[in-house]
Amino acid sequence: MIKIGFSKDVHPMVEGEPFKLGGMLIEHHKGSVGYSDGDCLLHAVAEAILGACALGDLGKFFPDTDPKYKDYDSKLILEEVFNYVYKKGYEIVNVDCMVSLEKPKLLPYMKEMRTNIAKMLKCDRKQVSIKATTFEGLGIVGKEEAIICEAVVLLESTEFTLD
Repeated sequence: MIKIGFSKDVHPMVEGEPFKLGGMLIEHHKGSVGYSDGDCLLHAVAEAILGACALGDLGKFFPDTDPKYKDYDSKLILEEVFNYVYKKGYEIVNVDCMVSLEKPKLLPYMKEMRTNIAKMLKCDRKQVSIKATTFEGLGIVGKEEAIICEAVVLLESTEFTLD
């Protein structure tokens, strides 16, 4: 059985905050903030996995009303979400991500981000794609006020059950 999920996440970029993306800390004067550690890319991937299995959104599993998840490590979020579906028999076929961010340029970090995500998803780095784009100075991304991350995840299960 094949399942596909999509997600989009948007986080504000704030001066002086740490910038975590794709499971790594990136040197930049602004950082992506959220209730957890603000890793917008890992949130998009995790939510796409949930969507593929019709399990709802991240807020259902990691509510921002629960103090336990304040500043929570997004690597743990992705690992917990994936391990849940992995135990149900699903594996990653591929992950395709788009990061919309004016600055910094992400090319120097792509390989490590892909490696990090592949490790969390128990797959090969070749199964994880990350692309980046700018908004050419337009809108909240172009004005460096926000980051937008989108992810599409394809899952496959060899377990077939009849209803």
